[in-house]
Amino acid sequence: MPTYHDPLKDAAEASEALRGLAHASRGFDNPADTYAVFGDLVAGVRSLRQVLDQLASAHLTHRRRAHDDDGDHRAGTRSALAAADELHQAGTLLDQVHDRLDVAFGHSGRIAWHPEPAITTDAPTDTAARRWVSVVFLQGEEADEVLDLIDRDGPDAAIQYLRGWDYGEETTDAALENGYVYDEPPTGPLDRVVAEGDYTLTYNAAMGHVSLLRAHTAPLDPALDETDVVSARQAIGGVGSLDASTPRSAASLTPGRSQRTTAGPEKDWFAAPARSSQSAGRGVSL
Repeated sequence: MPTYHDPLKDAAEASEALRGLAHASRGFDNPADTYAVFGDLVAGVRSLRQVLDQLASAHLTHRRRAHDDDGDHRAGTRSALAAADELHQAGTLLDQVHDRLDVAFGHSGRIAWHPEPAITTDAPTDTAARRWVSVVFLQGEEADEVLDLIDRDGPDAAIQYLRGWDYGEETTDAALENGYVYDEPPTGPLDRVVAEGDYTLTYNAAMGHVSLLRAHTAPLDPALDETDVVSARQAIGGVGSLDASTPRSAASLTPGRSQRTTAGPEKDWFAAPARSSQSAGRGVSL
């Protein structure tokens, strides 16, 4: 909480608050929330402008006490005056920042944000049914690296990167064997979904997980047991989702054939890495 009387404590708290905002604003699940952030930023820039003026005034008011490290008063006075001048110029530049921010605030206020379009899929034909198989699921520190890639280069870059875990029919066979087949991509209420061709990327920066799935069109087989296909609702609710008791292999962030684990009941290479104390409480969407 601000003290309103101790500039040292309040400056430290303001710095930490801005650092937290910089981290939290890496992704907005609801773009309408940006409007409220805009309002707080405009007010914050006004306050920062006042702080700069007051810092400059402090250097001017107390310049008689200014000395350099060798005790030279004239050198200290020159430095105090120069610091005050730079602070005034910074304040002038900050006025331009405020004006630009205020204009952007007005434009943002005229936007009516619509819900994100629903995921569209090809309608099944008489001879084929469309399913989604899990390519890779990451959480914790491994997911953080991919989330950083999304922040830096966008979700398309993450899809291209995670495709390194897709080994075609081998991936499909392993997903079918281990039960990671879904009637549609499983997503939680706060998950972001990006589709590119046959691939669907789901990620959640707040919960710290990333998943890549691939569409699989399989011929309809009367002998196929539909219970082997997990519905998206079941996967989100935990029924048919990743089971903590399933044997898990450590996922490497260096995709390549030398890094994959042989698919089979002994080693499940679709399962998330085992939870550590650092990732406790982080959710999974699959």
